[in-house]
Amino acid sequence: MTKDNLSTCHNRIKPFIHNTPVLSSRLVNNLVGADVYFKCENFQKAGAYKMRGATNAIMQLTDDQKSKGVVTHSSGNFAQALSLAAKSQNVKATIVMPSNSPSVKKNAVAEYGGHIIECEPTIKARQAAADHIVNETGATFIHPSNDPEVILGQGTACMELLKEHPDLDAIFCPVGGGGLIAGSALAAFYFGNYCEVLGGEPLEADDAYRSLISGKIETNTTTNTIADGLRTQLGHHNFPIIQKHVKQIIRVSENEIIEAMRFIWERMKIIIEPSSAVTFAAVLKEKEQFKDKKIGVIISGGNVDVNNLPF
Repeated sequence: MTKDNLSTCHNRIKPFIHNTPVLSSRLVNNLVGADVYFKCENFQKAGAYKMRGATNAIMQLTDDQKSKGVVTHSSGNFAQALSLAAKSQNVKATIVMPSNSPSVKKNAVAEYGGHIIECEPTIKARQAAADHIVNETGATFIHPSNDPEVILGQGTACMELLKEHPDLDAIFCPVGGGGLIAGSALAAFYFGNYCEVLGGEPLEADDAYRSLISGKIETNTTTNTIADGLRTQLGHHNFPIIQKHVKQIIRVSENEIIEAMRFIWERMKIIIEPSSAVTFAAVLKEKEQFKDKKIGVIISGGNVDVNNLPF
């Protein structure tokens, strides 16, 4: 995937996405000891960065593929994004969702016109249900994170951040399925100025951390984390990019995630979901590494059930 691929993708999806704001906080800067810039994808359409990749993937389909619809499996944010992106392109979207997905995300998928099929909360069950729909309907499967067109779309958030702040020393992303951090790593490589990319990952779902150590895609036996958007695993399209361009993945505890989430809510007055808080928690945990530097933090989404907050 080239620099031109990223630029073309961004131009393609611009009419269908928001160029989200970049916010900073003097309190955060003093706490971290660095200049921190938050790319607020919680203000993106459908409440998360995934609108970018979903839109790009659907726009790359043929008319025949569009007529048969699309299908994905997702715990929530990509489900919402694909539903809304499909609706904007007059394409039917069927969404396989784990039974334990937050109700706020299920409700949003339904509101955006996605047809929900529930399954057991395992990656194997999610994929099996999606495969069945593809075989029955001829719909095109679009993976939430392990799809080249999705990866390119997700990278456009980092592109916009670097356009606004081209001198960033490092950019932090959450790591779940790997689409955002892979796209961001490509954007930083092509558009940054020796800008490092780092990931934040829950200790309770640290497959990406272990994958970088072992050199192969690892899995999780359990995913007991509040960061529901990060319970998935890397794929064969994004893992090689992560191996090549991501410097480090920092693991954080559940308490660290909750405290980071509370801090952003209370001090910056913006709504972020636990998966987004993982990134800021990673910054706080390793702040000594980045003293006096300029850091970008991608706030991945804000789709949280306000009736079920961890604080």
